[in-house]
Amino acid sequence: MYFLYPAFLFALLSLAIPVVIHLFNFRKYKKVYFSNVQFLKEVQEQQASRRNLKERLVLASRLLALLFLILAFARPYIPGAQNANTGKQQVISIFVDNSYSMQTLNREGSLLDEAKRRAKEIASAYNINDRFQLLTQDFEGKHQRLLSRDEFNDAVDAVKLSPQSRNLQQVVSRQENLLENQADGLKSIFIISDFQKNKNDKPVKIDSNISVNLVQLKAGNLPNVAVDSAWLLSAVHRPGENEKLVVRLHNYATEKAEKIPLKILVNGEQKALGSFSINSHEAQNDTLSFSGLKAGWQRGEIQLQDNPVTFDNQFYFSFNVKQQMSVLLIDGGTPNPYLKAVFASDAFFAANRVADGNVDYAALNTYPIVIVSDVKTIATGLVQQLRTYVSKGGTLVVFPSADADLANYKSFLLALNAGYPEKLVTQDVKVASINRQSQVFKNVFENFPQNPDLPLVKRYYQLSKSGAKQESLMNLATGEPFWTGYSNGRGNVYVCAVPLDEDFSSLPRHALFVPMLFRMALLSGHDQPLFYTLGADENFEVPPVQTTEKQLLKLTKGDQSIIPDVKQQEGSTLLYVSDQLNSPGIYSLRKQDSTLAMLAFNDNRAESDMSYFSAADLEKLLPNAKPLLTAGNGSLKSVVTESNFGTQLWKLCIILALIFLLAEILLIRFYKPDKQDVIQAV
Repeated sequence: MYFLYPAFLFALLSLAIPVVIHLFNFRKYKKVYFSNVQFLKEVQEQQASRRNLKERLVLASRLLALLFLILAFARPYIPGAQNANTGKQQVISIFVDNSYSMQTLNREGSLLDEAKRRAKEIASAYNINDRFQLLTQDFEGKHQRLLSRDEFNDAVDAVKLSPQSRNLQQVVSRQENLLENQADGLKSIFIISDFQKNKNDKPVKIDSNISVNLVQLKAGNLPNVAVDSAWLLSAVHRPGENEKLVVRLHNYATEKAEKIPLKILVNGEQKALGSFSINSHEAQNDTLSFSGLKAGWQRGEIQLQDNPVTFDNQFYFSFNVKQQMSVLLIDGGTPNPYLKAVFASDAFFAANRVADGNVDYAALNTYPIVIVSDVKTIATGLVQQLRTYVSKGGTLVVFPSADADLANYKSFLLALNAGYPEKLVTQDVKVASINRQSQVFKNVFENFPQNPDLPLVKRYYQLSKSGAKQESLMNLATGEPFWTGYSNGRGNVYVCAVPLDEDFSSLPRHALFVPMLFRMALLSGHDQPLFYTLGADENFEVPPVQTTEKQLLKLTKGDQSIIPDVKQQEGSTLLYVSDQLNSPGIYSLRKQDSTLAMLAFNDNRAESDMSYFSAADLEKLLPNAKPLLTAGNGSLKSVVTESNFGTQLWKLCIILALIFLLAEILLIRFYKPDKQDVIQAV
């Protein structure tokens, strides 16, 4: 047995006080004259014997009561197998999971309410001089300092639900970073969570010098269907055209979900309605169509009716319907008549022609598609800008010049990971096949003839096969590529083997030429993503925006206004929001009174999976952690105390002290040896 405060044992010297009182407590007797002295002497002997027994019992009760009272102040305990070095100051980091899954209800209320109560119980198990750190999913700066017990309890009361969702390794690493800065004291970590399976899949690395304790809160396995993601099939959106939205639904329950109603709202108006059934633990894609959109930014919302888990029943998205689509035509100084005629045939396209030496590099990223034709030698600066443009999602179409500098084109296209013209071949050949599986030709033909009329070629450049991630659109009868697409970064490069010149081929006047360019243009949209995820996307990219001290960018939603950090980079502007965004919805990106974009933010769908780790699973994830702490409906205070300090005996000492005090009272009140002797004497 050990003592938490052994200094109190010096109070054992006070046990001498009752002994001294007992030894010097002399009773004065009265003289009573009796006729028979012999009889009186016998009575006195019997009374003295009984009186001495009572006094010894009272003395023993007093001594034992005082002994156990002193021991209670010394805090005796029996050390356990995992006890800490008791008596030293400790630093305790307590993580309270406040993710959306913690709003699930159990018998104690919501899991978050129970987690806050458990955190206070853990703090109460430690000494008043120990220090505490509170950590939540938000990783807030104010939670990086040490608190007293009262300050910690106040901070716990202020914890609210958060859209953030961290995995166990992130949480433990954050706690360890704070504790490593504390040179003195014992260090412990507590993690209070429901421990969802979806957030943790790898063993967690833990500092062996830090004690890790897990507290799992139990919730029932609730059925839940959520919208995981959504995307539009069209890259470019035109006013009045039909739009197709693909919605990915996920059933996280163990039973099939039947006829889940779903509707799509755009700008507050219902545009589509559906009902879907999904098998257990499966995800499926469903397509809904709508139309009648006007030019401008569209605020979309997918609503799902699914109970009892409701935090993931809304999914927000936004996109821009353009009145016109800008196209940049770069040539060697002479406009290409065929390209001019193609884009003049549809008012939706606004073609801007510029010579290769006059390209505005700053505005390059504002064009979804750039077409380079009839340029003999491409300047190094333009090569670098086009490379950046493609990597950020732009589409580049290249038609070589009739007198192209092949060495220059090689360095230009190699920088884009695309095939380049190796040599000029003068041979009459016909385009033999087209790749109808390519996105460029998909849904272009209603009926495809067996012997289609394809372009004739008189001369062509032989394209190299060095391009990465290539897709052949059209092939010559010789098997060589005629028009090939390449992926680079987030963008695409299309390289044709012939210039736009009838001396080389019949392509400029062929019926396929116009729809192919239109499809490339319509597939070239590199607008803002349809949505962002709270907690995962802390920065996002927008087209170049010039700002000043008086013209700041703001994200607004209702009465909420956020000023993001702005960083200018080549061809775009980066906005950093960090942890300023904490609620889902659609935000307007504004510069003074003008709206630059609509940005949609959704909660992390990792919280939608209501399946949890078992104790065995957690032991594999955190092999160095202590056994899982459970207190049932009781308090964690005694469990934590026993785990850290061993078996506490001070309560038993107080109980025994009270018992012996009661024994003393009963002896004095009811044990009357004089009365018994008188009865015997009579």
